[in-house]
Amino acid sequence: MLDLRAQYATIRKEVLEAVTGVFDQQSFVLGAEVEGLEQELAAYCRTPYAVGCASGTDALILALMALDIGPGDEVITVPYSFFATASCIARVGAKPVFVDILDDTFNMDPGHLAEVLEQHPKAKAIIPVHLFGACADMDPILELAAKYGVAVVEDSAQSIGATYKGHLAGSMGVIGSFSFFPTKNLGGCGDGGIMTTADAGLAKRLKSLRVHGMEVKYFHDEIGINSRLDALQAAVLRVKLRHLEGWTAARQAVAARYIKQMEPMGLPVKLPLAAEHSTRHVYHQFVIRAEDRDGLRKTLEGAGIRTDMYYPLPLHLQKCFGYLGYKTGDLPVSEACSRECVALPIYPEMTMEQVDRICESIGSHYN
Repeated sequence: MLDLRAQYATIRKEVLEAVTGVFDQQSFVLGAEVEGLEQELAAYCRTPYAVGCASGTDALILALMALDIGPGDEVITVPYSFFATASCIARVGAKPVFVDILDDTFNMDPGHLAEVLEQHPKAKAIIPVHLFGACADMDPILELAAKYGVAVVEDSAQSIGATYKGHLAGSMGVIGSFSFFPTKNLGGCGDGGIMTTADAGLAKRLKSLRVHGMEVKYFHDEIGINSRLDALQAAVLRVKLRHLEGWTAARQAVAARYIKQMEPMGLPVKLPLAAEHSTRHVYHQFVIRAEDRDGLRKTLEGAGIRTDMYYPLPLHLQKCFGYLGYKTGDLPVSEACSRECVALPIYPEMTMEQVDRICESIGSHYN
């Protein structure tokens, strides 16, 4: 699915020099490296501020904390996403409310969002997810948020560098959240995350909340959490950020090859074509919807081709969210995607020959 060693081989000298610099300085938590990364990512995402933290999950939790969301509040999001998208809502004491996704983009359905907002007056925020490397349809989402007076927190964990009508992921809501988990398009050598915002007050509060609610050492204005970004991670990420645009172009080339090879084959497969509003798809994953998904995965496994399922059970049907009262059939598009979707290998160092072999194996399964 992903060969991190192939990527590391291309930047090994740069990474080791950066890491050695941190060891020489002996400054391991926050500090100059983290500040440098924050400035560089704010510029990359075209937002005035960026605030580093310990993980993408913490980025979402801190965003909700900074917006004073807690017990008695509701937050609307999608059930077809990584667990953290919804668990962060429960972790701050609020109630997750789920909206179905669009059949063709895997992202939030603005039409269903309008219905759900009408039914949930306690909603204080919306978390649209820019899934698999493509932005959700943000204009109608932002319009509904303004109409109902709720905040928008962008879950951009999988979509750094993606654009919506030219606007970068993480720059459209009040706060954007990103993950630096090693498998992400911009991944560290461990965990890490960052939050982007145009609001100076929110940026200041996020910086305080990530260090136990402390602005002046040992004086705590509120109860925050311990979610500091390590300098080692920041140093590695600063190296990798210099290569991100090239890696993104390589991912796009791999995706284009998949589409070019499979479109004429007439297979019972739905390809992830970018929506018109998704002016830059960064292909964190290449996810297809396929008939006989499980049989296809076995065929590919037999050919030595790794696949994965994102996601085998939608969040509204997870055992831990049983208290919310959702049942099978409530969110049919998310449920169908969980039954039909399979992720194919995609990473910048893949060769076109590898892509062609995967496409040939898919074709042989159906033919």
